[in-house]
Amino acid sequence: MTWNLHGTHAQEGDLVELVGLNHKHFIILLKTGGELHTHRGIIHHDDLIGTAWGSQVHSHSGSPFFMLQPAFNDLLRSVPRKTQIMYPKEIGYILVALGIGPGQFVIEAGTGSGALTTALAYAVGKEGKVISYEARPEMQDVARKNLERFGLAERVEFKIRNIGDGFEETGVDALFLDVANAYDYMHQVRQALKPGGFFGSILPTTNQVSKLLYALRREDFAFTEVLEIMMRFYKPEPDKLRPTDRMIAHTGFLIFARPVIIDHSQDDTSAILEEGWEADDIS
Repeated sequence: MTWNLHGTHAQEGDLVELVGLNHKHFIILLKTGGELHTHRGIIHHDDLIGTAWGSQVHSHSGSPFFMLQPAFNDLLRSVPRKTQIMYPKEIGYILVALGIGPGQFVIEAGTGSGALTTALAYAVGKEGKVISYEARPEMQDVARKNLERFGLAERVEFKIRNIGDGFEETGVDALFLDVANAYDYMHQVRQALKPGGFFGSILPTTNQVSKLLYALRREDFAFTEVLEIMMRFYKPEPDKLRPTDRMIAHTGFLIFARPVIIDHSQDDTSAILEEGWEADDIS
């Protein structure tokens, strides 16, 4: 199975997105002799293989579909899930804020349905590695199938472990926590991350964020940022361009910080105080 964004024509083994009337989406893996059964008729894979991307194709009953190469956003929205997955608006920012790129060594916990896992695996490339911790085996089964569906499973090592017992890795480039009580694990995070590495987390409520901020200071993290991302679409009508009636507003707070080395015996604390710390936090 391949997620192919190259070439001009669909080939057997490609992931294909079919968009029908009312923007109904289907993502399928092309294989000789395969069929997609929809409420608007049957689409034969053989009719798609060798067809140019962007073409309009038809079911056996004549219903039209456009055949496209799926964007990564489309793949993430299509993943089967047992839990609420993270939105692409957060995932994209997380990848940039954590500096995720080819060849990096990254930890995440917990795995959930694997939406962020998929994005991390794609971003680190063939030379990188993602370690995904989860306490519930049934959740990782879902994530593993999603990774296999996109051909990225070999870049991820899944571990069933209570992160309260610590991470088995050290010196990692970045670490992201998607757990409700992230503030309970900052000592373990600190031990796993390389100095100056990247930490991130997502939490739904302000009281959870406050607890995490205290924990970050106790473990000598600095350059802390707290934000939320809201996304509003507009109706693409040139003569009456206006916002759509609904928007994706608060889905979670994102928190980012960097582990630094602080000599608490030194008198010069001006750099840390600039980060918003109180003098009591560094005494």
